[in-house]
Amino acid sequence: MTLQRSIISDSAPALELHDVSFVRNKRPILSDIKLTVEAGEHWAILGPNGAGKSTLLAMCGAVSHPTSGTVRVLGAQLGRVELQALRTHIGHVNPRHPLTSGLSIQEVVLTGLTGTIDRPMRWGPTDAQVRSADELIDLLGLAGKTESTWPTLSQGERGRALIARALIAEPQLLLLDEPSTGLDVAAREQLLETIDNLDSTHPHIASILVTHHLEELPTSTTHALLLSHGRITMQGPIQQTLTTDSISHCFEHPISVTQHDGRWTARAGKAASSPAA
Repeated sequence: MTLQRSIISDSAPALELHDVSFVRNKRPILSDIKLTVEAGEHWAILGPNGAGKSTLLAMCGAVSHPTSGTVRVLGAQLGRVELQALRTHIGHVNPRHPLTSGLSIQEVVLTGLTGTIDRPMRWGPTDAQVRSADELIDLLGLAGKTESTWPTLSQGERGRALIARALIAEPQLLLLDEPSTGLDVAAREQLLETIDNLDSTHPHIASILVTHHLEELPTSTTHALLLSHGRITMQGPIQQTLTTDSISHCFEHPISVTQHDGRWTARAGKAASSPAA
């Protein structure tokens, strides 16, 4: 099913959450969440394990509904729109992609058009779609590996292939769920450089990246939301949000935050209470 263009508003924020709460088995997971993400903004959601980050991202991706409150994705309100159709406008990068077959990189990228893990039976891409997949593969630094199969890829190559998969349907919202999971330092830096480049290749796309680690934030990150025990402790432009005090409060431990050349680091031990330099 294709989402009617009239359902999506080009002038609406990419994402709006108003007074959102989520309860599972009578246990509150999220409470009083308010968030607005505009086109072209790049948000990071940070917080300790169990803070509710995955639950929040599921709502942003039109995967689950809130228990109360309102969620609008690309102007369409959850509960009033067909979710599967809405998801075709959302790119989702999950490093735990559950593929078990030996698809090639090209075939994996093309599954972003069908929203499936494996290539559907009796479905074939058009020549234009194949060209688009190959262009994205080249753009994301995987030139020459189009026919390489999933089991032979490094974790870093898989990460970049999944970003290409998320982009092939030309989404307006890109969700990155701990994209650096399992990567060594070199592969992490290559992946972050790939994400940073999207700021110039896809300037209008909005993105949300979930992570536990400040070191995994791309330099293109514009805003941050800190989440603890299902509640927002701080949100806003990244320079104002990622401070020693705010991170220490969110993670409930003394943490010193610094920034250099657009990259962030965190160390145990609370230093100055002013924003990171």
